Parts: sequence; C-alpha cells; structure tokens
Amino acid sequence: MSNIFVRIRTGSVGAAVLVFSMLAMSCGGSDSAPSPKPDRPSIVVTYSILGAVVVDVVGDAADVTVLMPNGSDPHEWQPSAKDIETLHQADLVVTNGLGLEAGLADVLSQVADDNVAIFVATDHITPRRVGEGEGADPTDEDLAIGAKDPHLWTDPTVMADVVKALGEKLSSINIEVSERAAKVAEDLMTLDNDIKESMDSLDLEQRLLITGHESLGYFARRYEFTLIGAIIPNLSSQSEASAADMNSLVEKIKTNQVRVIFTELGTSGDVADSLATDTGVKVVEVSTHVLPDDGSYATFITNLASTIVSAFES
Repeated sequence: MSNIFVRIRTGSVGAAVLVFSMLAMSCGGSDSAPSPKPDRPSIVVTYSILGAVVVDVVGDAADVTVLMPNGSDPHEWQPSAKDIETLHQADLVVTNGLGLEAGLADVLSQVADDNVAIFVATDHITPRRVGEGEGADPTDEDLAIGAKDPHLWTDPTVMADVVKALGEKLSSINIEVSERAAKVAEDLMTLDNDIKESMDSLDLEQRLLITGHESLGYFARRYEFTLIGAIIPNLSSQSEASAADMNSLVEKIKTNQVRVIFTELGTSGDVADSLATDTGVKVVEVSTHVLPDDGSYATFITNLASTIVSAFES
C-alpha cells in the first residue's frame, strides 16, 4: 500500500492543515489503469516540509500532493509505481534538489524528459557550503569543503526566497498566486524576526551545535551558531561514522565544552548514548525533517528553535 497525502491551505503560514487522503491500491499498483487528471492543476511536492510552504502559496488554485509520508527520511525514501505515475501526471513538480531526494533522481530525469514542468527550490537560493571545522572530508564529495548543503528549510529567510521564485513559476504556467506568494514571503520574514528574538537569551559562546548529521547549517548560519560536528559527518543521514570520526567528535565536545548533543531522524540512539556517556553531555532530540501535527511550517521552525533554546537553558 502507498499513502499520498494532500495538503490544503486553510489559513496563514502558521495554520496549514493536513488532510490525509488514502489512495487505495493493491501491491500491484503498477498494473492499474492511470488515474484521470483532476479539473484543477496538479502540483506534486517531494517532501513534507517543502510541501507545507507550497500549500500556503497555492491555496485553492491547485491540488497539492506530497509524495513522501511525513516522517520519512528524504535521504533514503524510494518511490512506488503509483508515486511515479503521480509525478508523470503533474502539471508541476516541486523538488528540493542538491541530492536530498536521492531515490528520486532517475525518476525526476524521466519526468523532465516527459515535458513535465519542474521547480527545483535550491536553484533559486544561494546555497550554503560546507566550511572549515564542520568535519569536512576532502575524500567525500558530499562533505568536502565547499559542498552545497540541501537543508535549506531550517532558515525561514531562505524559504522566503523560494516562495518568491515559486510564485513567479506558477504564474508562468497560468496559476496566478502572486499576491499569496508575497504574503507568505512576508510572513516568513516576520517568523524569522520572532525566532531571532527567541535567541536573545543565549550568549554567542553557548551557541555550539553537535547534530545527528550535517542538517542545521542554514539554521546555524542565520542564528549565529557554530557547527562543531555531527554524529554522522555527512550531508546525508545514510552515511556512517567511523570509530575515528567518533573519537574526533568526543575530543571536539570536550575541547569546546559543548553542552548538548542534538539527535534527529536517522541518528543512531546507541551511538548518541555512547557519546553522552563518554563526554557527560546530555542528548536532546530535535525535529529537523518532520512536520508537527498541525502541518504548519511556522510551527515546525518555531518548535525547532524553541527546543534548541530550551536545551541550552536547562
């Protein structure tokens, strides 16, 4: 069985509501007849957090389908035959890019060859690049110094850039949402100001991040945190850390007097617990890839910031 959930905008950035639509099919879904196209334009978004913002922009102007179930790791997710059919029938496909949806790479190439319009979010921003001191591995092209980071959604101002470009793209295919896009972008900038204010209680010396994998680079850059390292020293959660990586991370934690290790989707609990035992540092779980129950990007990024601030204050 494959679940595709539809996001319908009913309010502002902070009030998007998820309505789950179960598409019944047998395990042999690839043999079923193609579904007819809906009367309204069809927009397919690859993963949930990007989908929440697309829904805010689109409103009732089109049907928005998100392929990956909320809580799936986009680094490892693979499409079903029904998912592939859905992509080919779309009027527009919205993707993250920069290798985030690795399991969709070949399919997206086929969809483009089928003349389906594709909007790649990271084509419309200035990507953050892996820097010195982030555990960069010159032998690994996914974490060499200068590698482009795909995790753009942890910075609302970057998402605002995506929203503005998406509004223009939608207008080019006769889905007119320019006023809505401008309002969503404005709301995202307000949200950014609120998050900045929430960080006022943290001294800059406190703002040291150890994460599950290299997922909070945009957040760190925007809110003046220093990236010390990651349990999986890679932009993908599907890589593995070596014993040498772990020994190096233990030394970084002790040398920099790091107070918190943040784990997330794809982080090994056993490895995190071992690090905590070796360093005496507490472990706190953050949601970096999963939408909250209300389906709102605003709630997602606010919760992320709040969890991080609370971890340092407690």
